[in-house]
Amino acid sequence: MTQYHYFSLDELGIVNNAVAIAEELVSNHYKLSSSQLLHLNYDIKTLADLGPEEIVDDHFAQIIRYAEKKKTDFPDGPVKDFYKICIQDHSILRVIGQCEDLDLYPFAVYIVCHELIHIIRFRKFLQHFDAPLPEKIEEEIRVHIKTHEILANINIKNLGPVFEFYRKWRMAAPGY
Repeated sequence: MTQYHYFSLDELGIVNNAVAIAEELVSNHYKLSSSQLLHLNYDIKTLADLGPEEIVDDHFAQIIRYAEKKKTDFPDGPVKDFYKICIQDHSILRVIGQCEDLDLYPFAVYIVCHELIHIIRFRKFLQHFDAPLPEKIEEEIRVHIKTHEILANINIKNLGPVFEFYRKWRMAAPGY
């Protein structure tokens, strides 16, 4: 069985603050009200709250799409998509331990902004969740560029090293 490193209580507090600011920044950018943000139908969980099938070692976060049907829904009614952002504590802690320039707060803000942008793009039908791999790679580039655009004028201490960490994704875009 794999031994994972979980966020400490202090680190969870930092990640929770990062989630709050990321939600605010993304909703402001896309001009979403708080009720519209709720209607995106998503949740964010860290490693302690993930099932084995939601844990990966090669990403800092992943989005899993579930079908949601409430008991009060009509039996033949439509199934709603529910997105779960699965934060991978162990992967984040590993890279922060290896890259002394990276701090948890700005790194987590970037990661959560990035994943929220994906969800918005899925909800607006700008990207298909089950796209083929080449299309997913192009989408990753677009979302990294949008994440940078949203965060570029925000005053968050030590965000520069995070931008540098993800620079290769933005540079992969034609004409960037």
